[in-house]
Order: sequence, then C-alpha cells, then structure tokens
Amino acid sequence: MSDDLEPISPQEAVDLHLEAMRNDSAEWTRTSHKSHLRAFVEWCREEAGIDNMNELSGRDLYHFRVWRREGGYSKGQDEEIAPKTVHSVLTTIRSFLRFCGEIEAVHEDLYLKVPLPSLSPGEEVSDSSMVPERVPPLLEYLDRYEYASRDHVSILLMWHTGARLGGIRALDVQDCELDGRKPSIRFVHRPETGTPLKNDEASERVNRISDRVAQTLQDYIDGPREEVTDEHGRHPLVSTAQGRVSPSTLRNTVYRWTIPCKIGEECPHDEDPDTCLMTTRNTACKCPSSRSPHDIRKARVTKYRNDGIARGIVSDRLDASTDILDKHYDRASKREKADRRWTEIQRSQ
Repeated sequence: MSDDLEPISPQEAVDLHLEAMRNDSAEWTRTSHKSHLRAFVEWCREEAGIDNMNELSGRDLYHFRVWRREGGYSKGQDEEIAPKTVHSVLTTIRSFLRFCGEIEAVHEDLYLKVPLPSLSPGEEVSDSSMVPERVPPLLEYLDRYEYASRDHVSILLMWHTGARLGGIRALDVQDCELDGRKPSIRFVHRPETGTPLKNDEASERVNRISDRVAQTLQDYIDGPREEVTDEHGRHPLVSTAQGRVSPSTLRNTVYRWTIPCKIGEECPHDEDPDTCLMTTRNTACKCPSSRSPHDIRKARVTKYRNDGIARGIVSDRLDASTDILDKHYDRASKREKADRRWTEIQRSQ
C-alpha cells in the first residue's frame, strides 16, 4: 500500500463516483454503472475480503473478471455470462478505477490493468430478435380478447411508437393528446420524479399515433386503467393498483404474450400447453419463443426499414442514432436488405 493513497471503502468510492457522474453523464449511464459496481462491491466484501480500495491490485482485478465472467453475482446463473456483458462490466470498472486514481484511492494507472476482451461483430450485437410478422397476429388477438386492457395497451404502445420500456413506463395520462385531428404521445424526461429517458432531454419527442391507437388508449383510460396517483403526484398512463407499472411487470407482460400458445398458435417446441411449465407469468421468459420488449423495438425498426421509411425518420421517432439502428436494431435478413436497395435503385431510374 502506498503512502500516497487515502484509505476508502469500496462502497464509499462507488458512491463518490456515482455522485461525480451526476452532472456529466446521462441518467441511464449512471444507472448502468450503479448496477455493475454493485457487483464489484459484493465481490470485494464476499469474495476478496477487500475493505480498503488501497489494497486493490491487478491480480485482484483478474480474479474479479473471472468471477463475474463465470456468473458471479448473477442470480440463478450457473454458466458463463455473455461476452458483451463481460465487456460492459469491465468498461465500467475501468471508468470507476480511473476516477479512483484521481481521488487517490488507487494508483492512477491501475485502471490500465483491466483488460477489455475483444468482441467479434456477432458478439457486439444481441442475437435475440423477433420477426416483424409475429406482431400483427398478437395485437389482433389482444384487440379481440383483451381489448383496451393494460397488457393490450402496453404492447400496442411498444409496437406503434417503438419506444423503449423506460419510455412507455414514463408516460403520464396528460402526455397523451388523443382527441383532435393529430393524436400523439409526448415523451418527457423527468428524472427528479423517477422516470428518466435514455438520453435525458435529447430523448424528449412527440410521436403521432393513428386514430385507432388513440381510440384504444382513450378506451383504456376511460375503462380498466387504475386511477392512481404515484408517489410524486403524477398520473401514470400504464398503471397498477400500487401506482406506476414496474419494469419487471412490463417485461413479464411481453414474455407472456409472445408465447405462441398464449394466442392459440401451435407450440413450435412440441410442448403441451396444459402441462408446459413455461406458460405462467413468472416462467414465460424461459420459453424459447418468448421475446422481450427490446425485441419488439428491434422488430419495429426492421418493419419501418422494410417498408422504405428513411433512416433519419426512424432515428427521430425511436430516439436512436442511425448507426445504432443499423448495428443493434435492424434485424433484416440479407435478402430483405437486398430488396431495399433494389427498391431505392428502381425509384432513382
């Protein structure tokens, strides 16, 4: 331990780091750092016995990397986590240790001893996706049998706006302009009352919606919506009896309704829906055919691009740069992309 270092516990160092990020980083970046660093603090306490950051060494960082890669801290994880997740974790640790060097908690070059694993192009992108053609039958089923329910409205909003889960959750009733000739949804960054948007104020936007979607939302508001006020005095659009819907509830909603047998389709995995253990609210995510809210967003991008909607328009509507759209969201096949190019060539002739 160097005499130049000031003793500080891992938790205290993390708290200072997150506080320093408050004015310079997007809320969602800070949230991501908080999650990854929570694992680091647990490792220091439970695995390494480190209660003073001054003691941290390059060898310790190697052990942390192996522990996290092999599923340490991930509940229920009994195998290695994805390379992309490991890369994200170690990028966060590097940033944190650079800060720790600035406040004399560790040697200033310790962060360089956190090697970032190289990722292949395939590993950089999630392989989970949902073909756009799966969504209309799902919404038709909900429209017929679950009309204007919370589940119906949640998935309808995800598909028609392409918004992130956090964006859907952030909507208040007053953010909906449903009457008149231009019905729309307004996304507002409100971090002080618990609903930040991904890119802070830059994520704020107004998205037009169809008359049909507007009518469904109005029927939900007038009907089954829980008329509640959250702890900040706001009126969440997607609500439960306890207040604003939680992220886990929204995820489970999508997992549950993207199981084929849930909407009367044949199981592609040769399971009997009456005995299958993956059809309940808490186990639906284990069905190989179930999909996440993020997969619906990717399907929305792919559908827009297949329909010839320009990248810039899709970028503005979904609050994502064109580079991110191409790399992470557009899951079109090579054949579909060839068809797009051909359509553009035909238009120019």
